Amino acid sequence: MARVVVTSPLSIDVRPLLAGHEVSGGSVRLDRAALLAAVADADGLICLLSDRIDAELLDRAPRLRVVANHAVGVDNVDLAACAARGVAVANTPDVLTEATADLAFALLLAVGRRLVEGDALVRSGGWSGWAPDQLLGADLAGRTLGIIGMGRIGQAVARRAAGFDLRIVYTHPRPVAAPGSHVALEHLLAESDFVSIHCPLTAATRGLIGARELAAMKPTAILVNTARGPIVDEAALASVLAAGGLGGAGLDVFAEEPRVPEALRASPRVVILPHIGSATLGTRARMATLCAEAVREVLAGRRPANLVTRP
Repeated sequence: MARVVVTSPLSIDVRPLLAGHEVSGGSVRLDRAALLAAVADADGLICLLSDRIDAELLDRAPRLRVVANHAVGVDNVDLAACAARGVAVANTPDVLTEATADLAFALLLAVGRRLVEGDALVRSGGWSGWAPDQLLGADLAGRTLGIIGMGRIGQAVARRAAGFDLRIVYTHPRPVAAPGSHVALEHLLAESDFVSIHCPLTAATRGLIGARELAAMKPTAILVNTARGPIVDEAALASVLAAGGLGGAGLDVFAEEPRVPEALRASPRVVILPHIGSATLGTRARMATLCAEAVREVLAGRRPANLVTRP
């Protein structure tokens, strides 16, 4: 009987989907030491994006045949090391596109219209009534939204933007059949009133938005990141915000989660969320299902549709 390790509680019980296999874990979050011990006799692994699947772990798991990452991005998985050891890697594409695009647009609106500040004002009892100069925010209609990464989620954000009469410019390795103009990053940063990040984390995109790029943005521009934290230089962003160099930021991801720099937590012009881009009941259930099905298919000698790499 094959053994499958689940590194964390999921939104659904995946054991019925893995009938005939021994499933361990899933009741508590496994830390690194517990994970290394658990994979010693594992044939399959369902992990989170915060679990580091590297050569050290793979060396502890001689029987491992498949890793199913409960995410679209696989920057936490050493794909080359998996391929070298004959370990298949699967992810959860497509199913979280709409939920993440919804959240990106929610952050854009929350920062642009100062919703969190308004909520805090009313709750504090400090609201004295309507005033013409109170919590003035950003207009959307007729403004420009720059989308960094026009993949599935970027295109879903662009569809939402059309309903708000936003003009779209985007960066991507190549032009795509989507609304908007394909431009260089420098052009996008200089022209956009809102910038939303949707590219994967790679060696090329790590630190993509740093001090120079932030300085190139409009002083009233709003930055939204629902992709991966390390794409943005957090120290540079905090410094620019403190100096009044941007209109604000909406962040759902961070470089060293769950740690969030104090300078960002203290800024009233940043809306901060705990990495909930895909956090809807339906989306998380579909993600867990895809992971379990991928493990089941690989262990049965079949190829699931959501393979990133195969042995």
